[in-house]
Amino acid sequence: MHVNPIKLAIVVPCYNEEEVLPETNRRLLALLCKLHALGLVNNGSCVHYVDDGSKDKTWPLIEELAAGDTRVHGIKLSGNRGHQNALLSGLLSVEGDAIVSIDADLQDDIAVIENMVREFLGGAEVVYGVRDSRQTDTGFKRNTALMYYGLMKKMGVDLVHNHADFRLLGRRAVEALRQFGEVNMFLRGIVPLIGYRAATVKYDRAERFAGVSKYPLRKMLAFAAEGVTSFSIVPLRLITLLGFLVSGFSFAMILFVIYGTLVLKAVIPGWASSVVPIYFLGGIQLLSIGILGEYVAKIYMETKQRPRYFIEKII
Repeated sequence: MHVNPIKLAIVVPCYNEEEVLPETNRRLLALLCKLHALGLVNNGSCVHYVDDGSKDKTWPLIEELAAGDTRVHGIKLSGNRGHQNALLSGLLSVEGDAIVSIDADLQDDIAVIENMVREFLGGAEVVYGVRDSRQTDTGFKRNTALMYYGLMKKMGVDLVHNHADFRLLGRRAVEALRQFGEVNMFLRGIVPLIGYRAATVKYDRAERFAGVSKYPLRKMLAFAAEGVTSFSIVPLRLITLLGFLVSGFSFAMILFVIYGTLVLKAVIPGWASSVVPIYFLGGIQLLSIGILGEYVAKIYMETKQRPRYFIEKII
């Protein structure tokens, strides 16, 4: 069946990626040539690199790549705004019938972008890149990722299993995404809320081509907490349930002490009977206050409605 070639935009958020960027650019431009030869994309298809306040030579390199090929463009943010905001700035700034987002580290298989485009031409407005295996991940990262997806499912958050931010969005989906006004953007949870017809393509995740991961354990934990608190109120309800359980246990202990004193004529000896409940209840209270504080902080940031990013330069 003959189809009209589309204008495809590939958005690549970058933070200190000077080591891998030349190879990433070579492979993406080769992919565009292949897709054009297959009649899937037109001559207007481009690659857009988003520099998220890099401290190395990432932006000068983007300028050099753009000067060498008209299909390469760059978006420079005024400072480091985080991966999600950098990605969002690209999605909402570039033109195209469909936009593919992919990280610069070459761990996601760019070859399956062809299948994404075919799914889009077949009627899917959102196409998710789903990891078929995690053999290149460490055992710790693989197991914690599986635990995270399981936790999010139990929290009632609609996430695509083993999907990160490698996806294709049609123009209608991008315009729908533009309507979300949240300051704290968690795209993996927001995109499924759009609700348009979706498809998935599977791929094997490779090892990072060069450089080091920009997501150490601290950032991964913060990102996981962001996902939970942005899309689920289950932790708040668990606090309420915990409060009922602790109150019930405390009431039972009061009855036990009264019974022991008045009926058995015995007093529970030692400091443990006094100190342990105090530590226990104190820990529960601090944990509950911490969870409540996280949600209050989210409300605080949302009510301020500060801009999510500032674009310094576009080439």
